[in-house]
Amino acid sequence: MIKRITLLFAVLTLLNTTFSWATSLPFSPPTEDKEVGPYTLIIEGFDWGPAVNKVVIPMGKEVSQADKRHYQVTASRKAKQAGVDLPGARGTRTVLHAYVSDPKGQVLKTGKHITLVLAVAPNDPLSSPIQYLRDGGRGANQWIKYSLSISSSETDQVWEFEEGRIMPLIDQFDLTGKYNYKNGIKLTYASYKPEQVNGKSPLIIWLHGGGEGGTDPSIPLIANRAANYASPEIQRHFNGAYVLVPQSPTFWMQNAEGSYTRGQVDDIYNRALMGLIKDFIKRNPEIDTDRIYVGGCSNGGYMSLKLILQHPDYFAAGYISALAYNSEYITDQQIKSIKEVPIWFIHSKDDPVTKPDETAVPVYQRLKAIGAPNVYFSYFDHVVDITGVFGGDGYHYSGHWSWIYSHANKATLDYDGKPVRLDGKPVSVMEWMAAQSN
Repeated sequence: MIKRITLLFAVLTLLNTTFSWATSLPFSPPTEDKEVGPYTLIIEGFDWGPAVNKVVIPMGKEVSQADKRHYQVTASRKAKQAGVDLPGARGTRTVLHAYVSDPKGQVLKTGKHITLVLAVAPNDPLSSPIQYLRDGGRGANQWIKYSLSISSSETDQVWEFEEGRIMPLIDQFDLTGKYNYKNGIKLTYASYKPEQVNGKSPLIIWLHGGGEGGTDPSIPLIANRAANYASPEIQRHFNGAYVLVPQSPTFWMQNAEGSYTRGQVDDIYNRALMGLIKDFIKRNPEIDTDRIYVGGCSNGGYMSLKLILQHPDYFAAGYISALAYNSEYITDQQIKSIKEVPIWFIHSKDDPVTKPDETAVPVYQRLKAIGAPNVYFSYFDHVVDITGVFGGDGYHYSGHWSWIYSHANKATLDYDGKPVRLDGKPVSVMEWMAAQSN
């Protein structure tokens, strides 16, 4: 009887796993007689979004070598909402490398853990721990149920439950920020404090796009790599800077009726957001109030320009990608009021969402026409693979994703295709911004 039940279980399991989005998986018998161990995920932000690119497994004894050929890794992605089918729901993850490490994935000559490096790619949903889902009538990026099953053909060990997550850069942020505005609007936010504060430090504010609203500020940090403003590469330009990433409960461009505004009517969040910014600065007196920088993408680009229009003397500079504020709703008087504000626009010509001829291009041209002395515009033909790993200039992301150049500090050219210069020296957007002050 027991043999029949075991056989029936195996047949049902095989039928349920026959069809998958990714590579078909070889059937493995139940591991009742094997000790199942834990694993730790390492999740990093990439230009296209987050990916599980490493997993750390405890070996239970001291080891001095690791061979990737001994390990098989399968992944499963499930939505928290029932009945949602996800792309890359189940499949095999490719192991690129294996090395001896500590529990956090740091390389060791000998140790009790092995870290597996997993292949990731912009067109591989199987590696992503988040998913853009529709919930409550709107779309947003959300964490999903992401799990791995790891086995070793050498030791016959199995690891199948998560005991922790490591998210480089994000783990350096405080994710507990909350702000209550007087009209009942509640905003969450993430913040980063530079490791060494010598005197006053500038503040970099990043405002997320339309898909990162909610109440979990880790999402706007990782969904499009905004956490990179805390990276050593960018921080060194500012000799250390605070980073503030506020989160809208829905989307920054929401009007009183619950739909989108592109500037024709007021949004419901700008006053609460400005209150949050001022409250954060009050709580952190080491911030240099003459060096407050505001930027964002798409929805956040709209809100960045909105705040600059309302408070032109408050911000030392703006850095705006994929601007969603339509130029037709900005008056000539408003353009004149921000003539002296340093602003660097970033946009792609093939942006299908925030069309540049309706947004960034005319705003930039109107500013230049009245003699704005410190306004620049990096205007790309396409948003491409800046790493060169996936095809370089031949690989095109969505034209809406021009924030990639902001987060990676790869915007260097002005509207005419010539380098932006500061004191005669070519500079990137972050180098330029670090030099701006009220």
